[in-house]
Amino acid sequence: MDLKIKDKVAFITGSSSGIGYATAKVLLNEGVKVYINGKDKKKLSDSTEKLKKSFPKSQVFAVHGDFLEENQVDEIIKKLPDIDILINNVGIYKSQSFFKTKINDWMDPFQVNFMSGVRLSKHILPSMLSKNWGRIIFISSECAYLVPDDMIPYSVTKASMHALSKGLANLTKGSDVTVNTIVPGSTLSEGAEDFLTSLSEKDNIPLEEVKKRFFENVRTSSLIRRFANMNEVANTIAYLSSPLSSATNGSVIKVDGGSTSGLS
Repeated sequence: MDLKIKDKVAFITGSSSGIGYATAKVLLNEGVKVYINGKDKKKLSDSTEKLKKSFPKSQVFAVHGDFLEENQVDEIIKKLPDIDILINNVGIYKSQSFFKTKINDWMDPFQVNFMSGVRLSKHILPSMLSKNWGRIIFISSECAYLVPDDMIPYSVTKASMHALSKGLANLTKGSDVTVNTIVPGSTLSEGAEDFLTSLSEKDNIPLEEVKKRFFENVRTSSLIRRFANMNEVANTIAYLSSPLSSATNGSVIKVDGGSTSGLS
């Protein structure tokens, strides 16, 4: 499908693996010039080389930097060209009891998950408005609605994205710039696959049975009763990055298999 974004320039935060990496592949296949980002230099370099080999006719560049470090954020911004598509995907989390969380356990995910999008949007949105075209997409989580009691700080940052996205969308009135939020549900990322595999090995249960029990006992509200694959999320992100989605602005798009159906 031609998404009509050939030669556009995209920056995807937190994209050396997971949903961000899957999105980079979809955009490169559409002829987008893609800048990927990660805090681990070797992992970022390896991911960049893999993309170059998979898409030899496309342009992909690495922007190293950790959004937890303010000086590195400044360096990331300096390295960026004029961006047409900004995908705020980077995120960190920690599983722990609310009563044992320290101040940094709140501030670190806030800086990375939320403030990275604030800083980048403040830098990039004016140019988008000036040229009358652009896409800003925030990658939230079903945890913004279905809040795990051991991941409250993470869930708060994801819920906050919705207000930020809506507020920025209000600044685009009458233009061809859009700002939207995507809410992935339980997605089979590399991290999720590793976690499920570890449970399978620990309890001596087949991997498919572990996945089945997750939806029977944990994510019982899911309508599709399975994990989404990363391409399903990435394809939705790519669509919202394109002119084909020009009538969608200030919206929350759920790719969660119906797990948060009826919740807003």
